Amino acid sequence: MPWYLTSTDAAKHPSMPLGSRMVMANTALPIHRRARRATIRINIALAAIASSIALSGCSSRPTEDVLSPLVTASDSSETEGVTLITATNRAKSKSGLGYTREWEKGLHFERYRFSVPTNRSGTNISYPKSNPKPGSDYLVTGRESLTADDFVGKIVDDPAFDGTASVFVHGYNNSFVEALYRTAQMTADVDAARPPVLFAWPSAASVMGYVTDRDAALYSRSELTSVLEALGESAKIKRITLVAHSMGGFLSMEAVRQLRLNGRAGILGKLQIILASPDIDVDVFRSQITDIGELSTPITLLVSKSDRALAVSSLLAMRRKRVGKVDVHDQIIKEAAKSDRLRVVDISSLQSVDGLGHDRFASFARFAGTLAETEARDRRILGNVGAFVFETASSAVTGPFQVAGEN
Repeated sequence: MPWYLTSTDAAKHPSMPLGSRMVMANTALPIHRRARRATIRINIALAAIASSIALSGCSSRPTEDVLSPLVTASDSSETEGVTLITATNRAKSKSGLGYTREWEKGLHFERYRFSVPTNRSGTNISYPKSNPKPGSDYLVTGRESLTADDFVGKIVDDPAFDGTASVFVHGYNNSFVEALYRTAQMTADVDAARPPVLFAWPSAASVMGYVTDRDAALYSRSELTSVLEALGESAKIKRITLVAHSMGGFLSMEAVRQLRLNGRAGILGKLQIILASPDIDVDVFRSQITDIGELSTPITLLVSKSDRALAVSSLLAMRRKRVGKVDVHDQIIKEAAKSDRLRVVDISSLQSVDGLGHDRFASFARFAGTLAETEARDRRILGNVGAFVFETASSAVTGPFQVAGEN
């Protein structure tokens, strides 16, 4: 039985995929009525996202001006340094300072240095204004252009390199600036000195751009695949951690599928894949994991059934279920996660600041070290596969990862 069906779904329709049943329920209507309903549904759904974002205080967006390097004098106890690398198929802006929402064939590479406040407020990011404050603002302190030939060298030759390369793929409705600063925040919280790679695909950075973003993600498959290939072909890189959020999870799975179809088994063997709040249709995901086949390290899914953004995504897709909203307590999910070698972790206990419960992954970054320690200490938890619950209030003895259904 498919892993994404709930017990109730399975009892009602044991032989038909969930997504197909939802579509059949709507196709009995005449075409013009279906089109009108679809338009109303999309407008209501996108208005709900816009309203939630506005209420959360995230209505104003940073401009490319915050990409200009700043020289600041600050007490070293107030800040810490972060270095990261970007690979993007966005077109450069007219000023040359940043990147737009326009699609481009090929990739631009850069290395950025950040000053990050040590006394930062959770996952909230304070962008610099006319009078930057290093003790509270995230600041770009340096940047340099790289070539496709030397970007891998900047990773493996870094003094902090430990054999692992990390790649982050952002989600829907993200500008280049927002994705860059979010990567800096997570890098600081993970406390990993090695520079990660941000793959910045050309999201329209608009609430109304959901369909456009879906197309942009598909357009970017080959570029992300080429980044993973470049990293995987380096003998010095032993492991590639691919972390993707929301629609970036859809893009990442397509790129990994492409690696399998291209016969890149050696690169697949280095991958550790973490999909946070993946905005992927359940039937599409099933097809993707079938094509990709078994990986040496199981795919980890960070999910929450209270994710309102994915509820809206489901509504936009005629109520087809999304992978990021599965219920880890459902027995069907538990059994199928094991049969398909998946680690499904409910992160509903983590803080969200976007008003939608869709950005909990940013809070999870500071617990990434705990995940590795738990896996090394107890293979029963996360070292294997199945459904788990992440509890921030758990004891130091039991650890934060609990098997779903166990106390």
